Amino acid sequence: MKKSRFNEKQVFAILKDQEMGKRITEICVEHGISEQTFQNWKKKFSGMNENEIKRLRDLEQENARLKRMLADLSLDLQMSKDIISKKY
Repeated sequence: MKKSRFNEKQVFAILKDQEMGKRITEICVEHGISEQTFQNWKKKFSGMNENEIKRLRDLEQENARLKRMLADLSLDLQMSKDIISKKY
């Protein structure tokens, strides 16, 4: 997963700017993001507070780590099966 340039506090502050009445194009230019990125953040993080955003990111990182571990274990298991089947 690609690491974001913005931490949870920054994303939360950017979304709050729009809630305060700032135009999306102004926000995007000010922070150097695309409107698509802003819309994705809005869709993903709307209604969340700063702590919930951090928790969501932590869970996504944990999930990615567990998926890599599962893939490694599956590969090890497959290699073990191949070695056993060649011996007999």
